[in-house]
Amino acid sequence: MECRPQCGACCIAPSIHSPIPGMPNGKPAGIPCIQLDEEYRCKLFGKPERPDFCGGLQPNLEMCGDHRQSRSYAIQWLSALELATRPDL
Repeated sequence: MECRPQCGACCIAPSIHSPIPGMPNGKPAGIPCIQLDEEYRCKLFGKPERPDFCGGLQPNLEMCGDHRQSRSYAIQWLSALELATRPDL
């Protein structure tokens, strides 16, 4: 499965705990990554600066849904996963 155009859910919903160019402390959940462009594409895609976490996220039907309004579905799915895997604070 390929990423759907203008989605960017995987660059918004999850937290990223490793440094990102422009976000040296990582990214909180629910905040768009600074490397997400106006077309909701990753500016770091294919570059060595891209965090390993990002490269590990691959589009799939379970995460992305099966319809065009998939960004809201994917954000909800990823947000639920974020909460379910959050270490106890």
